[in-house]
Amino acid sequence: MGLPRPRKCPKLNCPMRMFCNCKPIPCYSTLGQCRVVEANSASLGSALTLEHLEDAFYRQGFQRFPDSDFAALGLNEEQIKDLKQIGQTEQEHVAFLQSALAQAGVQPVQPCQYEFNVTDAKGMATLGALFENVGVSGYLGLAKRIKDPSILTAAASIVTIESRHQSSLRVLLGQTAVPQAFDAPLSLKSVFSIAAPFIKSCPQGSNLAVTAFPALTMEAGSAEASAMKVGSTVRVAAASGASAATHCAFTSGGVVPGGTAFTPFTAAEGCQIPQGVAGVTYLSLASSAPVNGALTDDITVAGPMILAL
Repeated sequence: MGLPRPRKCPKLNCPMRMFCNCKPIPCYSTLGQCRVVEANSASLGSALTLEHLEDAFYRQGFQRFPDSDFAALGLNEEQIKDLKQIGQTEQEHVAFLQSALAQAGVQPVQPCQYEFNVTDAKGMATLGALFENVGVSGYLGLAKRIKDPSILTAAASIVTIESRHQSSLRVLLGQTAVPQAFDAPLSLKSVFSIAAPFIKSCPQGSNLAVTAFPALTMEAGSAEASAMKVGSTVRVAAASGASAATHCAFTSGGVVPGGTAFTPFTAAEGCQIPQGVAGVTYLSLASSAPVNGALTDDITVAGPMILAL
């Protein structure tokens, strides 16, 4: 899954500063191929950012919570071992992506400082399942940006493991292992918006040049996000800048044609969860409802917030 040995492209401008400490990016023969390598490197860099977060999450969690805390949840010794193996594979994902970026002549981003605010072992497992689902959606969103078949194959080999992590954690929590037939892709900005609240600071040169969308929360007095179901009315509040919102956008695996179902939204009345969404669903506020069902960054006003339907 390694990259072919490249040669340097002279005078190459690198627009992917959000992901790497840019140096002249290697290429194969032409400027067009240089841009392909840039796109591939940017995709790997964004994946590494998320893998760093997951790696830190499991490291910190297992340092804080002893095996006895997980045993108190009803997990046996083998299940606890399996849970720890999830953290180990995240470390291996980090090492692989760092190596792939270095091979492409790109300085990999460094891990940031994180704050997960997890208070017990069950909370760790629950948040871990959500991170794994976001990881799957993030890799799916990156797939269309990856131009090199070998890198696409490498990313696919990671996303299948992320999905196994998510199913394993759901089973350990007593939830349905496979809540829907398809997973939903998310844009880089949407993935970063979910991750941003957990990032305290990043080393110089590793800050992502991505601005998170305003966060969404359930309005005071509303039902918890975990209690939502199809047909429920959702009342949400955005941290800021959501006055342009006209629709709720429910991004969920299997929604056709474009992956997102839209329903009318007002600040006073909220919106209704539509038919056709199930399992882990991402709720955003949007300024329009395209007929092709595609939620893009330019019409996203706030979110996403994770719902488990």
